[in-house]
Amino acid sequence: MVMDGQARFPRQRTGSGSWQGPGEALGYVAPGGGPGGRAQPARPAEQGVPAPGCALHRRLHLALDAADLVAVGAVRRRLRAALDQWGVPELADTAELLTSELVTNALLHTGQGAVFDAVLTADLRLRIEVQDGTARLPRRREPVAEYATSGRGLLLVEALADDWGVQLRGDGKVTWFELAYS
Repeated sequence: MVMDGQARFPRQRTGSGSWQGPGEALGYVAPGGGPGGRAQPARPAEQGVPAPGCALHRRLHLALDAADLVAVGAVRRRLRAALDQWGVPELADTAELLTSELVTNALLHTGQGAVFDAVLTADLRLRIEVQDGTARLPRRREPVAEYATSGRGLLLVEALADDWGVQLRGDGKVTWFELAYS
């Protein structure tokens, strides 16, 4: 698993043209912003605005190797930590479950790696995207038996996400879902 792009690119340009470091991209307030001069995580639910340096959203980006199913657990842990830092830990359980389904589907059914992105917008809407390298559309299946261990992924996404879909791209597809913080 390749960790987020911030490890390879220590500073990234935001949409507004300003530069931000890796901590800021995860929603941290600049050093000196908290008690005793320590960096403190931004709490959008309390403040209602993005942290300095975060432009309009917070983002987590991970690249996964083909068939690296062990990485699914690491994605869940990183996502939960990011949601906690962004001040929306209430989204973590549902986001983790649905992320596991999409990432596992991408790794199992495409024979390729996947790219995971989580974005929390200024209006506190979480969007998760999983990109893979095949244009084959996912299809919702009915589980073969009551105790079957597969076949429920997209049923769960459909039932629990506020919105979801698939976008075809020239290099494959992106399967995504959104959860609103309320």
